[in-house]
Amino acid sequence: MFEYIRGEITQLTPTYLVIETGGIGYYLQISLNTYSVLQNIENSKNAKIFTHSVIKEDSHLLFGFHEETERKLFRQLITVSGIGANTGRMMLSSMNPEELITAIAQGDVATLKSIKGIGLKTSQRIIIELKDKIGSSSAQQELFTSSNNTNRDEALSALIMLGFQKKAVENVVSKEIQKKNEISVEELIKNALKQL
Repeated sequence: MFEYIRGEITQLTPTYLVIETGGIGYYLQISLNTYSVLQNIENSKNAKIFTHSVIKEDSHLLFGFHEETERKLFRQLITVSGIGANTGRMMLSSMNPEELITAIAQGDVATLKSIKGIGLKTSQRIIIELKDKIGSSSAQQELFTSSNNTNRDEALSALIMLGFQKKAVENVVSKEIQKKNEISVEELIKNALKQL
């Protein structure tokens, strides 16, 4: 229905936001991931929020995403039987898109099962239905190719050479890049070492 809404964020909470444009305030349900990113943006008067609408018999809901890649992952998740829009949002609130894609691509049932509302059978179903789509999809490529790609790779290889496990390093480095978009290799490594 709506591709995105550009306007001023007048209200922002961990579960929803209100964005005003053309004198209309739109209520969008958001993930914790989107909330974290939006909390740190400087220009909330001209924000661009990608949307996904869910129309049911008794309700019309709008879900908002800061990045198109997060919305793409959300749309893939809700194609899985047993995963509704609220569960998809819960998954994106529990893990950032990169971590979720990595867990699915690697068939990590335990990590998916650790998300509230996701049991063993559902996590297995997610992996079976999405592993091939996500493993080679452009969604994974988009998430891993950013202006920080070179810095990320250098930091990862340095930390792995220092003896840290690849999975733990990837999670920490990804979180640091999400916190601060423009970050140097040295800063990435220093911040990661504090957490490993």
